[in-house]
Amino acid sequence: MFKEKLADGTVHAMPSDLKEALLSAPAAKAAWQSLTPLARNEWICWDITVKHPKTRAEHIKRTITELQQGMRRPCCWMGCIHRTDKAVSPSVRWVLAKRSKS
Repeated sequence: MFKEKLADGTVHAMPSDLKEALLSAPAAKAAWQSLTPLARNEWICWDITVKHPKTRAEHIKRTITELQQGMRRPCCWMGCIHRTDKAVSPSVRWVLAKRSKS
């Protein structure tokens, strides 16, 4: 549907639902294109790691809103756990361990 190219993250490729949302919001798209690959990766990871489609849609909507407001990264996000170029920090390991027990 949309053939325009938007930049991916360092680990994650651009999902189609996020791409569609960005292309329909020019200010968010411009902000997206100005982000570093690591920052784009954080947004993509934050959007795709949720379990339920409704939550994912809410994350994408919030991504668009926060980009339009000038935010460069998701607030209160522990970071992408899929990156292999850096070790997982102790605080993130703690959060992941806590999540796996619940």
